[in-house]
Amino acid sequence: MAKLIYILNGPNLNLLGKRQPEIYGRETLADVEAQCAKLAGEFGVQSKLMQSNWEGQIVDWIHEARGAAAGIIINPGALTHTSIAILDALNTFDGPVIEVHISNIHKRETFRHNSFVSLRADGVIAGCGVEGYSFALRRIATLIKK
Repeated sequence: MAKLIYILNGPNLNLLGKRQPEIYGRETLADVEAQCAKLAGEFGVQSKLMQSNWEGQIVDWIHEARGAAAGIIINPGALTHTSIAILDALNTFDGPVIEVHISNIHKRETFRHNSFVSLRADGVIAGCGVEGYSFALRRIATLIKK
């Protein structure tokens, strides 16, 4: 059975493709899911993409990943900059974690420059559009095969 990678997405990413396309592009989260599923197959892993606007749901999925997933790719959206709860949950996960941001958070408002998630992440990809998910999947597949 192929190893499973959780791809977790935070608030407002359900509006991807509709919300601020000048920043986030026109591809939808369904497009990202399809691209990741295809690429995961090429790497011999499986992907499971989930999105929630609720911090507690994301924490619950991270807890679930402890027994179900070999790695986590996470785009926590605005929770990146505020959620110690997500950081604490990620610290209970033993596998690799890759943080993804569609926009370059370091070129945006100052409050977006800080990431609690980065304190746990094994890698951070920012500013590469939705292609960042593919980069993250490639890296996490490499890490879990070591």
